[in-house]
Amino acid sequence: MTSIQKYVALNASIARAIWGQLTKPELIALKELLRRFRFSIAQGDLQYLAKGWYITHAGLLRLAQRRRCAGIRVQSVHEFCKPEVCQWVFKATVYKSARSNAYMGYGDANPSNVSPLVRGAEMRVAETRAVNRALRKAYGIGLCSVEELGWEPKAFGPSDPQRPSSAANNNGHQNGNPRLRDRLCLLIRQHQLDANLVKAYATDSCGTPNLRDATREQIEAFITNLADLATKDRPALLCKLNSYATPHEVSS
Repeated sequence: MTSIQKYVALNASIARAIWGQLTKPELIALKELLRRFRFSIAQGDLQYLAKGWYITHAGLLRLAQRRRCAGIRVQSVHEFCKPEVCQWVFKATVYKSARSNAYMGYGDANPSNVSPLVRGAEMRVAETRAVNRALRKAYGIGLCSVEELGWEPKAFGPSDPQRPSSAANNNGHQNGNPRLRDRLCLLIRQHQLDANLVKAYATDSCGTPNLRDATREQIEAFITNLADLATKDRPALLCKLNSYATPHEVSS
């Protein structure tokens, strides 16, 4: 196998471990994305949500870095911004090289089109959406980005009832709602948090020996609190998370 074939096979294997057995069309689409853009499943460049592939902000930034993007300019569109009602519109311009054409994208956010997890951070969401759209245009990516979604999509994985041999648990989705685990993973990626420290914090907050022993209500309350801290006081959240780090992690 060539190095590219090995890379694609490894990431496809990781994808199956995370989301379960994928259909042939889903797997073909994934492998084409991996071959063309060298995305990394392990680093969270792609997400499988609502039976489709979505690119993440982190994945787009890593792609821009690999392709030696010359610059990204972001500015607010003042005539459409209404801070009093948390409505923001941004324009992003991407330059693939010093002499390339400009690729522009617009992003908007307000309380009606963002997830409850990021309420209060509409300005940052609008900026991220603008950058994502400009990068997708610049590099020819037809996938929608996770951050552009105005809802929390249903994620399909090994424990989904629509997958074979699945079983419900405390973290399963109900009535079409996303699984709590997927909501938490999305939150961790959006705010670039340490997953192990978040898990330790969650276990402590729920007051259970293991996170799997916590009730759905306990985990949902923790996610709400984590989202609130991440958007309103990230330094305080990072300080709290670091308190769960082992001495070895702190020294490293």
